Amino acid sequence: MMISQKVADRLNLQIKYEYYSFWLYQQMVFELETMGLKVFAQWFTEQAAEEQAHALKMAKYLLDQDAKVKLLALEEPQHEWNSVEEIVEAARDHEIQVTGNINECVDLAIEEKDHATRNFLNWFVDEQVEEVATANELLDLVRMAKTPDQILLLENRIMELRAPEGGE
Repeated sequence: MMISQKVADRLNLQIKYEYYSFWLYQQMVFELETMGLKVFAQWFTEQAAEEQAHALKMAKYLLDQDAKVKLLALEEPQHEWNSVEEIVEAARDHEIQVTGNINECVDLAIEEKDHATRNFLNWFVDEQVEEVATANELLDLVRMAKTPDQILLLENRIMELRAPEGGE
């Protein structure tokens, strides 16, 4: 193994957190579908897929480092919200928590003098800056919409948040 067992264990824990994010966002999709908010549901479907991709990216890194990937049990996600605002706020809070989890991975890589893992994790650090900013923007937009009609009009703006800057 090219990385320490301590780093491998922490990255396996992060894989669990990434899969939990997938699970949580998928639950949010089902709730948004129930609310009739198809565009919001689509946005969270894409968000869930991103989280799953993050878990797989981390697993591939472990394998590339000759470390064992261990899928850990997931806790049941929250499954009831009273409004789209509650869902988006929960997603934003979750992204802030994930940012802390990634930072813990980085701290451990630095402590272990594991420059390869530190470099690998830079992508996740940058990704979390984007994830939290997007979640904050989405929450601000939802909070500005005071009526169901405004929420539906807001759906036009939602998918723009997922589009890459500069039309790429």
